[in-house]
Amino acid sequence: MKLVVVESPAKAKTIEKYLGPGHRVLASYGHVRDLPPKDGSVDPDNGFAMEWEPYADKTKQLKAISDEAKAADTLILATDPDREGEAISWHVQEVLRKRKALPKDVQRVTFNAITKPAVLDAMAHPRALDEDLIDAYRARRALDYLVGFTLSPVLWRKLPGAKSAGRVQSVALRLVVDREREIELFRPQEYWSVAASMEQDGVTFLARLVRWKGKKIDRLTIGNGADGEAARADVAAGRFTVTSVETKPLTRNPPPPFTTSTLQQEAARKLGFSASHTMRVAQDLYEQGAITYMRTDGVQMDQGAISAARASIVDRYDGGYVPDQPRHYTTKAKNAQEAHEAVRPTDFSRDRAGSGDHARLYELVWKRALASQMASARLERTTVELSDGTGQHALRATGQVVLFPGYLALYEEGRDDAEDEDSKRLPRMNEGDAPAKKSVTAEQHFTQPPPRYSEASLVKKMEEVGIGRPSTYAATLQTLKDRDYVTLEKNRFIPQESGRLLTSFLERFFDKYVSYDFTAGLEEELDDVSGGRADWQSVLEAFWRDFKPKTAEVMEQKPSEVTAALDEFLAPYLFPDKGDGSDPRLCPSCGTGRLALRGGKFGAFVACSNYPDCKFTRRFAQGGSEDAANDTGPVEMGVDPATGEMVTRRAGRFGPYIQLGEGKEAKRASIPKDVPELDLTMALRLLSLPREIGTHPESGKPITASIGRYGPYLAHDGKYARLQSTAEVFETGMNAAVARLADAANGGGRSAGASREPIATFAESPVTGKPVKVMEGRFGPYVTDGTTNATLPKGTDPATLTAEQALVLLEERAAKGPAKGKRKPVKKAAAAKTAAKKTPAKKSAAKKSAAAK
Repeated sequence: MKLVVVESPAKAKTIEKYLGPGHRVLASYGHVRDLPPKDGSVDPDNGFAMEWEPYADKTKQLKAISDEAKAADTLILATDPDREGEAISWHVQEVLRKRKALPKDVQRVTFNAITKPAVLDAMAHPRALDEDLIDAYRARRALDYLVGFTLSPVLWRKLPGAKSAGRVQSVALRLVVDREREIELFRPQEYWSVAASMEQDGVTFLARLVRWKGKKIDRLTIGNGADGEAARADVAAGRFTVTSVETKPLTRNPPPPFTTSTLQQEAARKLGFSASHTMRVAQDLYEQGAITYMRTDGVQMDQGAISAARASIVDRYDGGYVPDQPRHYTTKAKNAQEAHEAVRPTDFSRDRAGSGDHARLYELVWKRALASQMASARLERTTVELSDGTGQHALRATGQVVLFPGYLALYEEGRDDAEDEDSKRLPRMNEGDAPAKKSVTAEQHFTQPPPRYSEASLVKKMEEVGIGRPSTYAATLQTLKDRDYVTLEKNRFIPQESGRLLTSFLERFFDKYVSYDFTAGLEEELDDVSGGRADWQSVLEAFWRDFKPKTAEVMEQKPSEVTAALDEFLAPYLFPDKGDGSDPRLCPSCGTGRLALRGGKFGAFVACSNYPDCKFTRRFAQGGSEDAANDTGPVEMGVDPATGEMVTRRAGRFGPYIQLGEGKEAKRASIPKDVPELDLTMALRLLSLPREIGTHPESGKPITASIGRYGPYLAHDGKYARLQSTAEVFETGMNAAVARLADAANGGGRSAGASREPIATFAESPVTGKPVKVMEGRFGPYVTDGTTNATLPKGTDPATLTAEQALVLLEERAAKGPAKGKRKPVKKAAAAKTAAKKTPAKKSAAKKSAAAK
């Protein structure tokens, strides 16, 4: 009997069906062991020896594999065809060797697609484990462990609020922070554009001013409104005729099939998927046999797939859409040591697979792969120049015509940021024509800062810089979000206070290890290990020789010394030169103290040197911006007539708030975003919440209105109803409150007895096959797939939750396992047996007692 080990149970069932009798296929459910999270798991003084420990939740799988291996003649390791797959196979082999259950014959097979031909062909051509890939895995795992377990304790002690640092994640975070710094330093410039709406043969088109008063117009040439209006008047007064018509043919070639990186980028642009969600869905499609392996940096397809794609193109279009020769692509990756086939469908005649997100991602993969073998698009670009009678002013119009769509008939690659390109078709014009001028406009513009990174553009940038590898990008970005170092707003990464401070700390004290060049160079060294060109222990030794003393040096510094060094390092950001010669550190509140960076329990902040006499503080993330300059600390709004205490407006870590009095017991209230003007009256009303509306006519219990984590709401006897605005908190009367509570109970409120309707419903879960729903629960909104319930994070609006976010929450909750502390229910049969045993014992004891008497 031959034992075959793969990663997933879905894959195991399919492959066992292909192989037939004489084979037993079991799943390892991913990695079976790892370095335990404790000191000493990697020993640098003993050749970087590693102490591996099986996962506690893999006991059952390992026992099943071990039991089958003892009776097997051959062990076939058929995990994924990449470095991680090679590592899983190695771990399984080592576990079986320790348990003395390893068969004499051990084979390694890989296949790029889970189809019967691919699997049978792989089984016919086994090989040994790739020791170079295993060494590369061990080197990466040891590096990540050493960085994490050496650097994180330094952060915990020297940088309050920091959670962890990583070899790749910290450099990815620096990309986000550096972009934010560019945006903050950016100073917009005003410029004006002048354009005329023209008409020729009933077709309107737009012509832009390119020459004014004999001078060429660049984007920033017209820099103020007066010049803009003057240029508009000159164009409006002139009579323009066509002086030249230039037509140029253009050819656009199709992009290559997807790699891991380009799949993540395009799925983010076109489908709105996060990198982690894209990889989860792609993994499912691979295991279903719909697409080839999705972790790859190769762009080529095998000859059979190319032939199938060309045949499918002829069937769907015609021979004109197929180029004379098949297209062959080459990867641009520097070290494509794992360059398998590109991501493509296993069957080009199948244009649909799965449902929901699976169907959408499959269609994207299918279109991209098919388009890569289609004919180029042929276009014609026309540029028309128009000049007035004086020759001093000129307009230009551009247009584009698609002569033959080629691959564009099926697929067009997305872009991260829209380009200003006029691709409209122009009417036919000849020299000497004088199109009619319909109107002339002058528009004001301002130069824009570089855009924040989206998931797609950040993945693209990481690949360009050479940090990490495409197979790790999804996990890296997810870690940044999980640690709250960044947030996603409108699909753009924004660094948080903790992320900015961590980056500044690492740049100041560990600059070498978060530099782009060093990280990219280390990746190349690890790739050399994969290719057998370098020794993994030598690479680790060279890194550890410099890294360990550096961490020890920083650990010896006092927290105050670290804060002082950061204060100096961040001075250009926290205290920028005002340009008027004044001291940028001068306290705006007391006018005599000097501002400096301080460390606190909840992170860093800026405070006045005259504390406690001057209580001015400023959040670290405010930097030295105009808002920070205008922040003069607590602003007195007036005295509460009921208590005689001062009401102040303040800025906190989580936004602006109001406070009544001083000290830890002072009452505070956040300032809602929908309060346009905050005066003392409104501040006192907010501080007075919750507001009691009255007594419910049926229950006799009070109804209150207040503002909570998810906005304004009504509460009554453990039941809740949403309000639409802050104003409704103070305006809702008894009748309206009773009606709203009744509506909420009927439509899915928190009442246990009421029928519960979901806030939102999404497609079926790929895990349970049941619809994913957002529900209102006793302890707040949650998402469920019928088996797993995941509470929504604080501040998340359940009404705006996406299907992708819901699946991520469910997966994270499922990974944590069942909630701790819950007792398992006693089975009825067992309880009955226990009761039966206990009853005679009592009777017997009673008889003995009676006899004794």
